[in-house]
Amino acid sequence: MNIALITGGLSSEREVALSSGRGILKALRELGHKVKVIDPVFGGREVEEEVIFRDMVSKDYPTLEKLKSLQGENARKLLECINSSLFDDIDIAFLGLHGKFGEDGIIQTLLELRGVKYTGSGIRSSAFAMDKDISKTVFQAEGILTPEWIALNRQDEYNIREFLRIFGKPLVVKPNDEGSTVGLTIASDEKELEKGINNAFAYSEKVLVEKYVKGREITVAVVDGRSYPVIEIKPKDGFYDYEHKYTKGRTEYICPADVQRRSAPRLAIWSSRDDPRHR
Repeated sequence: MNIALITGGLSSEREVALSSGRGILKALRELGHKVKVIDPVFGGREVEEEVIFRDMVSKDYPTLEKLKSLQGENARKLLECINSSLFDDIDIAFLGLHGKFGEDGIIQTLLELRGVKYTGSGIRSSAFAMDKDISKTVFQAEGILTPEWIALNRQDEYNIREFLRIFGKPLVVKPNDEGSTVGLTIASDEKELEKGINNAFAYSEKVLVEKYVKGREITVAVVDGRSYPVIEIKPKDGFYDYEHKYTKGRTEYICPADVQRRSAPRLAIWSSRDDPRHR
């Protein structure tokens, strides 16, 4: 097959996407496919693979300055890229992108408009899954446990003390539509909470303030309706942040995880009456 591997991209997870892209490229070529590597930051230009893959994953996610430089004028290059001749005679696009413009339904929409088949989830499921507020609302409606939360828009007025009163401490603050724990803070007091909210708003127009739930980190991969072995994720210290995810040796992965099946506790229902913005 003639495959376009789309990797890199414009998000704060660019370096992570390039790391995934290296592994995907190796696997596809070992399977005998003809692969063209495409990075949207270069628009419709064809660029050597060595240039695309020169960014390596570091222990810290890109600074806001670097992110702004990626997403400034370069945002239009995503459209230029998909509309270019790079996708002529391509059988399918393999999405090796992470974060915004890659997992949120945007590139999926552009590829469908161009008539290019692609791997992974479709437009609607991508958009829903990347939006934490929408995802948690769906979970709650379906009776799936999720920590209590409040979603803040940039223009909202709010009372930080009320968050601590309602949810206790610590609290989790995160951008609504980022991955890899980019912009996430675990806040233990008013000062940390205010700083965390401001930091999260630097990455998103909507921020989640969420009740902290202490527990084990468990993950299960599901591909084409098939579930794979349960994995427990145990960071060596702190919590499973960007550094622990992408720095070798900072996290232990136990597979299969030592878990026992048991009935779930009752779902805690969150009422909008408890929203500090209504007080």
